Amino acid sequence: MLLKNTLFRLLTLSILLLLSISTVYGKVKPLDHVLVIVDDDIVMASELEARIRTITARLKAQGTGLPPADLMAERVLDQLILESIQLQMAERNGLRVDDNQLNETMQNIAKRNGMTLDDFQEAIKSEGVTYREAREQIRRDLLLSRVQQRQVDRKVRVTDNEIETFLASSEGKSRTATEYYLGHILVSITDPANPVVVEKARKRAEAIIAELKSGEDFKQTAVAKSDGRNALQGGIIGWRKENEVPSIAADIVQTLKVGEPSELLRTSGGFHIIAVLDKRGGTEQLVKQYNVRHILIKPSEVKTEREAKENIEQLRERIISGDDFAAIAKAHSEDPISAISGGSLDWVSPGEMVPAFDDIMQNSTVGEVSQPFLSDFGWHILQVQDTRMEDLGNRIQANQARQVIHRRKYEEELSLWLREIREEAYVEFKDRTASEDDQSEDLKK
Repeated sequence: MLLKNTLFRLLTLSILLLLSISTVYGKVKPLDHVLVIVDDDIVMASELEARIRTITARLKAQGTGLPPADLMAERVLDQLILESIQLQMAERNGLRVDDNQLNETMQNIAKRNGMTLDDFQEAIKSEGVTYREAREQIRRDLLLSRVQQRQVDRKVRVTDNEIETFLASSEGKSRTATEYYLGHILVSITDPANPVVVEKARKRAEAIIAELKSGEDFKQTAVAKSDGRNALQGGIIGWRKENEVPSIAADIVQTLKVGEPSELLRTSGGFHIIAVLDKRGGTEQLVKQYNVRHILIKPSEVKTEREAKENIEQLRERIISGDDFAAIAKAHSEDPISAISGGSLDWVSPGEMVPAFDDIMQNSTVGEVSQPFLSDFGWHILQVQDTRMEDLGNRIQANQARQVIHRRKYEEELSLWLREIREEAYVEFKDRTASEDDQSEDLKK
């Protein structure tokens, strides 16, 4: 281990020396060479240099200080070694990310950042990275994610007892508490000691309540008639959890229906009207559910991703041509649980399935058979047979707890797995300085 660490640091120093020579002499650049042999793959000096350049540009753009150069090189090289091990696993399992999937991912990244794809390209260039380099890194990241999901996710289990314990904890209660989107209208009292002024303010406030109950828009009414400091924002207080609700509304907010104004609430400053404009979380949540069935074809060591895609496309064509969906699912689907019941997943709520499945499900017309799509499990087609609205408050709370616990366990298992595959892999550091000295001696002879 001591020898290995010494070689690693010698290698890092030689890389930094070569990079510094390139900087000092301008046109003088070191020849590309192998830094590390990783199982059946290699890591080249040019790969390390490109990755350091990318990370450096990103950190500078974020205003983050850079670590020492030798530490940067050491960490980045170790990252490349781990990536190489996983990418080789992906290749052995026939995992691929084609250009269509990559393009869709790039568009989604741009959209999440409030950009067009052109804006995203410009943002990448401003960090000193070419669009092509960014695309290939995202392709690598997608493959790494799929390998990790397949290898690690199956090791993670969340029990009902763990969910109950989490929900009973202070963190669980905080995460799953009902949140209210509150509106507020104030009719101020300019002279609280004057009964005439107070009564005049009361009548004005009661008239506002009557207007709201007859269907007037709360925000417009607040802008026009509220004396509160947030009147010009439509009287909006914003989202508040139960323990964050203003004290004046704490005792009544749970009794209000969405859109219903409260009765008058009196303080020394005037008469208040509170409304719950929306709410989320808690034990009562109406959710649109989907009665969905699907067919899954998985890539494997004997079936490439491309072959799995061709297989699912052929099955879809048969269904479109009139073959029975359930019969084909029973005969061909590689989801053993749902295949037994003709591919049926019964009633599914948004967020219960992996993102790729969830997106197609929510955007499908009842009765149509979707186009083939890829998830972490393989290639699917699905059909939404019906929809309904269902109160799933308790179930949603349990699912939220499950996701939190699962994510924490997954991160722990992922760290252990990465350590295991690193230790099991054949990794040989090539000492370039030593090899060059050997070559010089050979020439002298």
